[in-house]
Amino acid sequence: MEVTLQITTRDIPHSEALETHIREKAEKLEKFYPHIMSCRIVVELPHKHHHQGRLFDVRIDMTVPGGELVVNRVANEDVYVAVRDAFDAAKRQLEDYARRQRGDTKLHAPVLQGKVMRLFKTEDYGFIETSDGCELYFHRDNLAGHDFDQLAVGDTVQFLEDIGSEGYQAKRVSTGKHHIPGSENE
Repeated sequence: MEVTLQITTRDIPHSEALETHIREKAEKLEKFYPHIMSCRIVVELPHKHHHQGRLFDVRIDMTVPGGELVVNRVANEDVYVAVRDAFDAAKRQLEDYARRQRGDTKLHAPVLQGKVMRLFKTEDYGFIETSDGCELYFHRDNLAGHDFDQLAVGDTVQFLEDIGSEGYQAKRVSTGKHHIPGSENE
């Protein structure tokens, strides 16, 4: 790793094996974000929490262009598990930071509205008419809240459009305004 790496242990005996393990984990972080400028890892065994067993705390501070990323107080009774979990969290933060820098954002499907046009209750499916006049299939399992039996022809529903094996269909169908994240009526 070309970055400045600092490993500090507090209240635990020095261990070459642990330090080597931490260095290997730190080197792997560059795969997720190659512009890390410095990385400081603190592993400690605080004297508190005796009633819960002795938990190792791991903290990782990473300096990156334009900011600092911190993984704070990942704790476990096994120091190697605590280190692994802390570095997993650091990896996720670096991936998110890299995505934000690239301007990548996760695109969510728009929430659409339509009306139930046909129901086949004994076969557990129905069709929704979209605002542009198309009909989309939906199955009972695609209903948020599982209130298929309360649905009636003419009910207004919200849904996400998705591609299925038979073509476009409605997923996450909801009659309420709080079932679908991103809904403009929430």
